[in-house]
Amino acid sequence: MANETRNPLFQRDPRPEERRPGRFPIWIYVAIFLGLLIAQFYFFTPRSHNTVPYSQFRDYVRKGYIERVVIVNERIVEGTFTEAAVREGLVRVPATRPGLIRDSAQQLRSFRTTRLPDDDLPQLLDAHGVTYAVRYEDNWMTGLLTWMLPLVILVVLWLFILRRMNPGQQVLNIGKNRAILVDQNAENRVTFKDVAGLDEAIEEVKEIVEFLKNPKKFTKLGGKLPKGVLLVGPPGTGKTLLAKAVAGEANVPFFSISGSDFVEMFVGVGAARVRDLFRQAKEKAPCIIFIDEIDAIGRSRGRGIWIGANDERENTLNQLLVEMDGFHTDKGVIIMAATNRPDVLDPALLRPGRFDRQILIDKPDLKGRYDIFKVHTRGLILSPDVDLWRLAAQTPGFAGAEIANVCNEAALLASRRGKDAIEMEDFQDAIERVIAGLEKKNKLISPEERRIVAYHEAGHAIVGWFLEYTDPVLKVSIVPRGLAALGYTLQTPLEDRYLMTREELMDRICALLGGRVAEEIVFGRISTGASNDLERITKMAYAMVTVYGMSEALGNISFLDSENQNFLGGFGIDKRYSEETARLIDQEVKRIIDEAYRRTRALLEEKRDLLERLAQELLKREVLVQEDIEQLLGPRPHARARPLQARDGSPVAEEGTSGAENESAQGFEARA
Repeated sequence: MANETRNPLFQRDPRPEERRPGRFPIWIYVAIFLGLLIAQFYFFTPRSHNTVPYSQFRDYVRKGYIERVVIVNERIVEGTFTEAAVREGLVRVPATRPGLIRDSAQQLRSFRTTRLPDDDLPQLLDAHGVTYAVRYEDNWMTGLLTWMLPLVILVVLWLFILRRMNPGQQVLNIGKNRAILVDQNAENRVTFKDVAGLDEAIEEVKEIVEFLKNPKKFTKLGGKLPKGVLLVGPPGTGKTLLAKAVAGEANVPFFSISGSDFVEMFVGVGAARVRDLFRQAKEKAPCIIFIDEIDAIGRSRGRGIWIGANDERENTLNQLLVEMDGFHTDKGVIIMAATNRPDVLDPALLRPGRFDRQILIDKPDLKGRYDIFKVHTRGLILSPDVDLWRLAAQTPGFAGAEIANVCNEAALLASRRGKDAIEMEDFQDAIERVIAGLEKKNKLISPEERRIVAYHEAGHAIVGWFLEYTDPVLKVSIVPRGLAALGYTLQTPLEDRYLMTREELMDRICALLGGRVAEEIVFGRISTGASNDLERITKMAYAMVTVYGMSEALGNISFLDSENQNFLGGFGIDKRYSEETARLIDQEVKRIIDEAYRRTRALLEEKRDLLERLAQELLKREVLVQEDIEQLLGPRPHARARPLQARDGSPVAEEGTSGAENESAQGFEARA
């Protein structure tokens, strides 16, 4: 840390709360302004001990009490009383005042009054022998404050607004970039050892670091230094963490900035900050510039802009494109950027020569999740029964940020329960808490609604247990969770899946229909509890017909619009088809759901006794785990072995006992 003050390359900008040397605090300016007002009042304003009404002043003139007067600017009359006035007691000012020197007799006899315009004062003074004079004074301080004070107030208000909009930034340096220069000598810096589950991405960025450290190794064969690396992936997968690890591994300056830091309400500020950033980078080359959330300034130009309008974001993007083309490859300036919306980026930003490499940071697989659990449990006190391989198998679809949240929740649960170490039970509860939400055991539910929830969840469990292509049921609960879940059935995939057949999708639809069909069989009526089930069923059926080409009536046709498809999920459907085709799509969706409904109803009517047994046990115990379900329903007829791995990495064939997809595992019921 001692080198931080000596090496200017690694000095960070001062924090907003730190006072910068050479700048005056605001209270000094306020004190100076108040001092000027006091000086104006005490030193530049004529002072008098006595203020006399004008009518009384004219009476004093007639009685001979006035010795001499001075008319100032034709409005103010300053004068001196005679000795007779002093003897008559007209002067009642004390001779001394606290803290001041003794006043002279002349000061005690002085007075002040304001005359009326266009009166006969000169004639009155001449008639009674009063000596008078006329004087004109130009009070420059009063005039200065008259026009300068409003201007000062406006400037102060403007500075205050700018400081509120740009906390910690100098107002006159609004065009300066806000990039943070990362300190490479920090003790808690992030390295590649702190990044898990991204082996392929690490190899790619390792080559970038090697480019900067030893460029001759690559340029001797004619290769050129890459200009840009774009990290693409869903939220929470470790894009920013990987960039921090590059900063920790590379022994070069590392500028970190967010895309939103470029754009302000003032025109031209974003482009000025881009120019300033690249100017600093060229001065400290070789170096790395990292722009997080680049989609804030890199969106495709021309979308949603009024004709003739000046879009500040487009100006910033244009300047960024120019700068990325402008610096030479031998300068050693590499720009890294991260986004989870590559589908909205401008094509000019993605072409070779700007972002030469695009690295996908996807959600980790089983081995990756195990490595991530190892990283996030490094500082935790674990019980010997904690099996990280099993935890990794329980969390397919989880990103690194969600696994970190699971580990933290497990530590908090163990601390709340007064344990000395975190046990496997704490991790299981943490996974459920992340997926389904917090338990609400004190929520009051009527007995009738409780019975409906029990049979609803029992219907899900029965269908999920006996169909061939459904995920194994891990847990069934009628304890309310989260915002609107009165119960849930947790199903676990046997492995990471990337493809699904039509039979698997049909069985998933049947599993989702199990709750609604169970209510109809047992109670003869249906409730609003299946709203989330029906929403997911409809989306799945429409995807089968319009995207996957799984309809015999339509054939191998897909209406997917890949240009409008969201990278984070969801389908963009091309609407270029006739009304007759749209009617046929609706008919096919209804046919698929009706077919699944008939299969589900036939299965639940066949297993009616098991449905009653499982629902009654749920009403009694509220929560049933897989072992309890197996005792009630018997062994799962279509059980498949799950390829797990032991702690040493050797494969172990074992029946899937746990796990939950990030999409609530097809069994989580959000009840309306």
